[in-house]
Amino acid sequence: MEFQEAVARLRIHKTIRKGAIERQHTQTENKEWKIFFHRSSSSSSKQKTKPSEIPIEFQCPVSGTLMKDPVIVSSGHTFERACVQACNTLGFTPTLMDGTVPDFSTVIPNLALKSTILEWCRNYSLDPPNDKTTLDFFSAEKLVRGKILETQQQKPKPPKKNEHQDTGAGIDHVVTDLITQTPSTHDSWSSDDSPLQLKTRSSYYSSPSSSTAEIEAFNPNPKDEEFIRKLKSPLVFEIEEGLISLRNTTKAREDDTKLQLCTSRLLSVLQPLIISRYTNIQVNSVACLVNLSLEKNNKIKIVRSGILPLLIHVLKGGFPEAKEHACGAIFSLALDDRNKTAIGVLGALPPLLHLLRSAESDRTRHDSSLALYHLSLVQSNIIKLVKLGSVPILLEMVNSGRMESRVLLILCNLALSPDGRHAIRDSGGVEVLVGLLRRSELKSESTQDICVSVLYGLSHGGLRFKGLARAAGAVEVLMQVEKTGSERTKEKVRRIFKMMTETRMEKEDMNWEEVLEEDSGLDVDSVVERMG
Repeated sequence: MEFQEAVARLRIHKTIRKGAIERQHTQTENKEWKIFFHRSSSSSSKQKTKPSEIPIEFQCPVSGTLMKDPVIVSSGHTFERACVQACNTLGFTPTLMDGTVPDFSTVIPNLALKSTILEWCRNYSLDPPNDKTTLDFFSAEKLVRGKILETQQQKPKPPKKNEHQDTGAGIDHVVTDLITQTPSTHDSWSSDDSPLQLKTRSSYYSSPSSSTAEIEAFNPNPKDEEFIRKLKSPLVFEIEEGLISLRNTTKAREDDTKLQLCTSRLLSVLQPLIISRYTNIQVNSVACLVNLSLEKNNKIKIVRSGILPLLIHVLKGGFPEAKEHACGAIFSLALDDRNKTAIGVLGALPPLLHLLRSAESDRTRHDSSLALYHLSLVQSNIIKLVKLGSVPILLEMVNSGRMESRVLLILCNLALSPDGRHAIRDSGGVEVLVGLLRRSELKSESTQDICVSVLYGLSHGGLRFKGLARAAGAVEVLMQVEKTGSERTKEKVRRIFKMMTETRMEKEDMNWEEVLEEDSGLDVDSVVERMG
């Protein structure tokens, strides 16, 4: 009996001890799990919220800060937009860390990098770049001025005995270099048209622009100083007086006044006035820009100053008279081949097309049509115009007799491009043009000649054009034009007939079923023979 009680006590003791050990083991496991989980969470949070540094690809090479509005320049580098505008205004071209020199002649928004920067900020719980953390234009301009001074201080000083002679020679060298590349000695731009020249002398490429900026910033031009002082006045009436005076002064045609007044400092002061909420200030500032742009050597400098986006802003929502002047300014700037692509890239085509169609002012429609004509001489702008749906709009204007000669000039440029030809043919352009030639009231030889020129451009479409022309009755109309038109027009008509009858075709994609349906009299055997 006593032995059984002893055994029972031993079993109870082992059970209690075993339970205590299991509880202790469980508590230990829970404690270890909690510690492990806490450390993992802390480590992960620390990695996500505190990046070691901002990726260098996200930093502006000029300011060294995270970019809010990154843009790609012609050389392929990416900068903050405000820094590019400041460099353009002051004529400063920095030398980057790798020794390369950027080209600021064209600016295109880098939307891919912008979205990448925003995504990076979200991933690390950082505030995205905003107006408070990013340089504005005036802060960027101040920063660039400081870099100009640093560049000047880092230049080795020549011996004192030749100091004045060397300085004069250096300035003469800069001026000589600028004369061969840019409009005037006050032009702060020194970029070359040829990439090869840029590479072969990149070591001193930045010297002329930097020196010119220093000359202009620290040795102001007395001719523009008086106007700049008035245009910077806090009083509206003084600004208006200054603009009217500048507008009257830049109307001079015989002397070099426009050339001397088109300085980086003056263009910089005009920029905020172009988008002023005061009618007289906006109108007169844009009119001043038109006058300055009439000087051939000023055109490229005005575009490179960063003022073009402001003109486009006026086209979209400015005062009516200011829109009129803005169309004239863009037309004038588009006369320089170096500006055509930049004007299209920066977004001038949509508002120009809108004003051509719906502006109340005849002068606005006239200048917008001329601007579109010169811009459509570039293939990249033709593609943009086609994508904008411009062809149906232009054909509708021709069909209704509105500014038909001006619009035909634009269509003539479009017809020289494969993209333009496809768009005109698909929009019923052949029928519209043949109908225009058929009208008895078409008495202008120039309009008739342009219309035939457009058809000649379309005739390079092979069988597709042949079918459309026959369906529209073009043969009879063109035969009549050949009898009564000018010698120039007659020659183009003969070329069109030759294109319609010759056996060779352009190598372009065609919908053969559509061609055969449109031209019911077409010999199928001859088509097969031509293809073979």
